[in-house]
Amino acid sequence: MEHTIKCLIVDDEPLAGDVVEQYIRQLDTLSLEGRCNNALEAFHFLQQHKVDIMLLDIQMPRLTGIDLLRSLPKRPAVIITTAYRDYAVEGFELEVIHYLVKPIPFNRFLAAIHKYYQLPAIPTGHGTPTAPPASGTLPALITGTGPALAPDPFIYLKADKKMVKVLLKDILYMESLRDYVRVKTADKDIITYQRITYLEEKLPDELFLRNHRSYIIAIDKIRAFTAATIEIGTEELPIGRQ
Repeated sequence: MEHTIKCLIVDDEPLAGDVVEQYIRQLDTLSLEGRCNNALEAFHFLQQHKVDIMLLDIQMPRLTGIDLLRSLPKRPAVIITTAYRDYAVEGFELEVIHYLVKPIPFNRFLAAIHKYYQLPAIPTGHGTPTAPPASGTLPALITGTGPALAPDPFIYLKADKKMVKVLLKDILYMESLRDYVRVKTADKDIITYQRITYLEEKLPDELFLRNHRSYIIAIDKIRAFTAATIEIGTEELPIGRQ
């Protein structure tokens, strides 16, 4: 029997919580176990209930979502849902599986759930890990639609007088070279005639971070960081003063 993924929404904004609840109820493989209006309520809820995914806001009264994560010795998979982009690095440090910036489109919500299925072993909330589907994709999440997700997201970059397709998952970072941008992947560099601010607007906030006026980095490619630098692969990139 296919495991139903148990979800908990933690958000002090009722309308934002309603949107996420609506998304959950559209997917046959998800079930909503509870909604908490603040982090303290969520802390007590998790002492009494097992859930697989917690969809967590950050800015809440008395106790923030980040504080809640740090207070939990054992926690479910976490998807951050926030109106702020400033906590992506902290989220990475706390091993959240995805970072969604409000307002949250349905396709990005699906991508976050897809990340859960890509975990090496999916915690079921009952102490026994469940292996992800063999196909590596979500199993018919929306009734009657077949596979719910499109192929890996990508962008086209103009380089060498042609449009080059680049998968977002392959990008390590982007570096501004005045009127050009160098897009660094694991196996090649692509120089495109483009402003880095334009690419920043096109890239999903939950996957990429503008860490410096000259750099955009892929959040899931961060190996380590300090207050001044971030390590991506074998390279060390600066963090801007802002």
